[in-house]
Amino acid sequence: MSKSYDVVGIGNAMVDIISHGDDDFLANMGITKGIMQLIERDRAELLYASMQDRVQAPGGSVGNTMSGIGSLGLKTAFVGRVKDDPLGQFYAAKMVEEGTAFPNPPVADDPNPTSRSMIFVSPDGERSMNTYLGAGAEFSGEDVDISVMEDTRYLFLEGYLYDKDKGKEAFQKSAAACRHAGGQAGISLSDPFCVDRHRDSFRTLIEDEMDFVIGNEAEWLSMYETTDLATAMNEAALVCPIVVCTRSGAPVIIRSDDQEVQVPVREVTPVDATGAGDQFAAGFIYGLATGQTLETCGKMGVAAAAEVIRHIGPRPKRSLKIIFAEEGLI
Repeated sequence: MSKSYDVVGIGNAMVDIISHGDDDFLANMGITKGIMQLIERDRAELLYASMQDRVQAPGGSVGNTMSGIGSLGLKTAFVGRVKDDPLGQFYAAKMVEEGTAFPNPPVADDPNPTSRSMIFVSPDGERSMNTYLGAGAEFSGEDVDISVMEDTRYLFLEGYLYDKDKGKEAFQKSAAACRHAGGQAGISLSDPFCVDRHRDSFRTLIEDEMDFVIGNEAEWLSMYETTDLATAMNEAALVCPIVVCTRSGAPVIIRSDDQEVQVPVREVTPVDATGAGDQFAAGFIYGLATGQTLETCGKMGVAAAAEVIRHIGPRPKRSLKIIFAEEGLI
């Protein structure tokens, strides 16, 4: 059965805005060095105005994943909410320019500006992130075009959007439509605190609507309220066909039915770990969508993550296709 898309992602459409800022600048602006802080609109506008040498790029966790999958030659779309303002227009246009469709037009009457993360890079390479959740975090069932969900082989959801009830409703609606039309749906758990807040709903979603779930060790331990990873993975594997656990430098664990695959990770000293999880997901889902074994899917994820942590920025700079070919994966 032919579909317009191989993979559709839903997430917070976030513009990354990168600028330089030395320690004096950070202190003057009251920015805590080296961490991610959520900020309100007024603060976002103040920091944006203070940036001297702005470089803008479309970001957001699942947006980054779709970019990686699209660069490998699959047909991708990213569904997110942006306001019809300069940053929203930039985000939509840039995704399309990079080869990922952006089916939802910017919203003219959204009271919130487009989501943005203002990242100040210090001379020592440390990144201080100031994130305004904006319009993207207001994604709801009204933003879901059922025809797009029915027209994809794979759907990938961003756990961060699960923080609001309307996000939960949007995910259930999207996943049900995708699967009803013969597709498969998966989610990234995104954040252990997100799991803490919505554990029961996450468990229900995974059991009822998910074909694959990608999380890290902290997220899986939180999900099943245990300190033993094997216990958590066993619980998850009972209700979901494919469960994946990334563990920084330790081997990735993939469970499917009674099968367990461990994929070793080569040690790479990260220049910038931003986007490692997003590109792991890109490689893994590319493997699923092209019919690879679970071990090869895992190796593709690991290779994509290793590429992106070697440089500043959350999207691949070297072609993932060339990297996969060098490693004998394609």
